[in-house]
Amino acid sequence: MDKNLPKYMISIASEMLGLHPQTLRQYERLGLVVPSRVDGKNRLYSENDIEKLQFIKTLTRQKGVNLAGVEVILSMQSQISVLNNKLMQIEASIKSKYGEDISLMEKNSNIKTIKIEREK
Repeated sequence: MDKNLPKYMISIASEMLGLHPQTLRQYERLGLVVPSRVDGKNRLYSENDIEKLQFIKTLTRQKGVNLAGVEVILSMQSQISVLNNKLMQIEASIKSKYGEDISLMEKNSNIKTIKIEREK
């Protein structure tokens, strides 16, 4: 199932999330979420949009984060995702270059170190 497939109208999305439609429109104006448009008019939200909106709702209602803070958090999440993708590309490149001579060791949560063993 494609989680990017737009399928929920604003009334359904707002009901699913327990948020007023005007709140969803405000989040769109702020660029926190960008739903698809049908005929350039009606908003359609995807599963990914719903998950993002649920995350925003949790941040604002349960964690006390204001919308400026939400913008910063979402931006940081995006940057982390880009960096993780770059790290995976670097790991793949090193693996293809050095083959079996490398071992990847997990340290702490998502911090990775790469050890390259060379013949002496």
